Amino acid sequence: MFETVLIRSRATPPEPPRRRGATSLEPERDRFGLLRGVLAAVPWLQVGLGAVIVLLAGLVPWGTGKVLTAMDQQILAVDVKGDFVGDSRVAIERAAGNWIGKSYFATDLSEIKASLERRPWVESAAVRRVWPDRLVIDIREKKPLAYWTDGRLVSRTGQLFAPPNPEVAGPLPRLAGPDERVRDVIAMARTMSDRLVARGLGFSGLALEHRGAWTLQLANGIEVVLGRDQVEQRFERFMTVYENRLAARSNEVSRVDARYTNGVAVQWKAEAEASGPKS
Repeated sequence: MFETVLIRSRATPPEPPRRRGATSLEPERDRFGLLRGVLAAVPWLQVGLGAVIVLLAGLVPWGTGKVLTAMDQQILAVDVKGDFVGDSRVAIERAAGNWIGKSYFATDLSEIKASLERRPWVESAAVRRVWPDRLVIDIREKKPLAYWTDGRLVSRTGQLFAPPNPEVAGPLPRLAGPDERVRDVIAMARTMSDRLVARGLGFSGLALEHRGAWTLQLANGIEVVLGRDQVEQRFERFMTVYENRLAARSNEVSRVDARYTNGVAVQWKAEAEASGPKS
């Protein structure tokens, strides 16, 4: 007899439907994995802060300009300060009055400074704003040291200038020479002036000719010819002769020529008058 054997087996689930035309059996790759990796590597906090800083940097000038425009006023007054001898406070205030009514913030202070420093007597000008509508100008004048060739003045810093009113400088020594040698003349004049004052004599002037010869003028009217060479030695020789032989008769001396090797030649006033033209 045949025995019937019943064999039970687990049900096999049906295969998932395969897309038509698909042949790859590998799992499908993540299409956005690379993008997510790049985004994860970006330091978003630093990027955000940088963007904020750039935005603020662009807004600050714009905002500042808006604030200044809202605060801007017209210049209504100009105050001038300084000690004046050659120029005048009123004249400088009148010159600075050209900026009355101009913008407080937009006015170029360097332009005002340059304009004022073109005035003959002005050594320097400092200009500053005073809120809300005022300018303050501090003026420093040139300090004249002596009269120069052709009626000009020379300042203590060696600047030559030609103001319209040089006479307001008062009694000053008279210096002369080529313009390019002005500092040499000043240096020699200071040396001789100090030596004269130490001996009780007054300095009146010094001239340097184009060919290089020096001539000294004393306050008592005596002219001293020193020439081109060994000027300092000749000056010392004159001083020695003057103290030993001429001081007692200084009012009779007209001119001293120190261009000699061992002494000086003296021209007396009587001789000068006698040799002069007769009327």
